Amino acid sequence: MSEIAAGSQVLFMLLGAILVFAMHAGFAFLEVGTVRRKNQVNALVKILADFAVSTIAYFFIGYGVAYGVDFIASARDLQGGAPSAAGFAASGYDLVKFFFLLTFAAAIPAIISGGIAERGRFWAQTAATFLIVAFLYPFFEGLVWGGRLGFQAWIENAFGYAFHDFAGSVVVHAMGGWIALAAVVLLGARRGRYRRDGAVVGIPPSNIPFLALGSWILCIGWFGFNVMSAQKLDAISGLVAMNSLMAMAGGILAALIVGRNDPGFVHNGALAGLVAVCAGSDVMHPIGALATGAVAGALFVRMFVIVQNRWKIDDVLGVWPLHGLCGAWGGIACGVFGLEALGGMGGVGLAAQLVGTVAGIAAALIGGAAIYGVLKVTIGIRLSDEDEFMGADLAIHKVGAYPEEDMASPR
Repeated sequence: MSEIAAGSQVLFMLLGAILVFAMHAGFAFLEVGTVRRKNQVNALVKILADFAVSTIAYFFIGYGVAYGVDFIASARDLQGGAPSAAGFAASGYDLVKFFFLLTFAAAIPAIISGGIAERGRFWAQTAATFLIVAFLYPFFEGLVWGGRLGFQAWIENAFGYAFHDFAGSVVVHAMGGWIALAAVVLLGARRGRYRRDGAVVGIPPSNIPFLALGSWILCIGWFGFNVMSAQKLDAISGLVAMNSLMAMAGGILAALIVGRNDPGFVHNGALAGLVAVCAGSDVMHPIGALATGAVAGALFVRMFVIVQNRWKIDDVLGVWPLHGLCGAWGGIACGVFGLEALGGMGGVGLAAQLVGTVAGIAAALIGGAAIYGVLKVTIGIRLSDEDEFMGADLAIHKVGAYPEEDMASPR
């Protein structure tokens, strides 16, 4: 029976890892559908390559930074259980747990990718991915989820509750969004996006069906992202699934109304709701989750327009409003709708959520500015004007998304 129980835990964690891994296809197609045709291949290659780099960085460095665990041991020890004395759980549970948490870590560069699309240098972004997943993200992950440096103990002593982020509204999404903001500002806008007279030149999505496909894949995988964050089969909660569903619905409807039926806003509104509910999905009442998602959907639409048109920050997919701001809102909302007075499970406090959220934003902004700032002055982070005009597909990968059209002779 113990072997069956151990195998069940491994299968549970593996299914979660597979679902979140599949979300990276969602990130890819969301970007493919948003960028121009000349940059679609680059979006696909970039996110897959970033996942591979993230795997290496997290395996050899990042996981140890976050949790103090390394995998430099024999295969027998890694498999765990008797006769191993290395402390690894039976049936290789710790290995699939690593896989699951890796998919979270790799989401950070996938988020950033959408913000810097169409003008970022490929190998510079690859280097940034390694540094982020090896050091920056695991540092804050370890503070919140790994019990490192007494961070959670300090918050609990000061405010009565630890910082609660069940599935990563702040640890994953806000971190990714605020790092992306630093990268986008340092990179600058795409050529021709803003004219010297102040006019904004619209660049419409290249493929709405691909954009929608990316959103659907992300929405489906998100139930693994949230529900499997319990990390144990006996800790799984139907409340998390219900709250994820309600937040998604709230985000869709709010974006539909505020965005005036725009399909890009509607499909990203679903993601905004899911980003925001991650932190408190295990403690909120479903109505609180619905409200959290609705605020996030409206927040994304309003801030996307302001960022692009008023502040003239060329965040191509709107990853700072979507992940950065909605993730921060989710961290705070957990301290509101998780309260027993509002039908929640309790065990959370608004002050603790505010402090934890601000700490995540600070770590992301400072770390992101440092990494991309150093890369900018050393190897450069932006394509040349000629390569940007040609498109990243031909400039970097030597093939476009539609090679037959590229080869066709003019009639």
